[in-house]
Amino acid sequence: MELAGRWSRTAAGTTTLAEPTPATDPAPAPSASRRVPDARWVLSSPAAFIAFGAGSGLAPRAPGTAGTLAAFPLHLLLGWLLAPGLHLAAVVLVFLLGTWACAAAGRALGTDDHGGIVIDEVAAFLLVLWWVPATATAWVAAFVLFRLFDIWKPQPIRWFDRNLKGGFGVMFDDLLAALATLLVFAIPAIVGT
Repeated sequence: MELAGRWSRTAAGTTTLAEPTPATDPAPAPSASRRVPDARWVLSSPAAFIAFGAGSGLAPRAPGTAGTLAAFPLHLLLGWLLAPGLHLAAVVLVFLLGTWACAAAGRALGTDDHGGIVIDEVAAFLLVLWWVPATATAWVAAFVLFRLFDIWKPQPIRWFDRNLKGGFGVMFDDLLAALATLLVFAIPAIVGT
């Protein structure tokens, strides 16, 4: 959001930033190609359904957190149905499908990374859940760490988030947040404690 305005001088001689007025600074008209997603739209195509994490991206607040939470039941289902190697292959498949779905949904919505697109969180957190111990403590710690890295975006995650575009760009910064989470889990083994 741009914070530019007009400087004006008050009667007392001080300079202030004047509020924009509708007559001089009209709000930009919404783009005709931008669409507001709803449940009907999410169910309208496989790409929309995947990109919005089976609807979890429609959460009115914190859709990224809702998408991350949606990874838990999917992880449990994959773990129940598949051997560990196939489970990991399914996570890779979710990442690849997510890359395609993000690109398609982004084109339909007129923006590369709509806030409701959460398959990036789902796929990345599936990788975290596949790796960390299956205990409540590890899962809560992994959830908190992943959300922290995904929201805070320390370097180089921030650089990739800003510079890598398209479906792969949407997915990749969350993959880096997952790897950062796994690195924190690996620190005790690395330092030998």
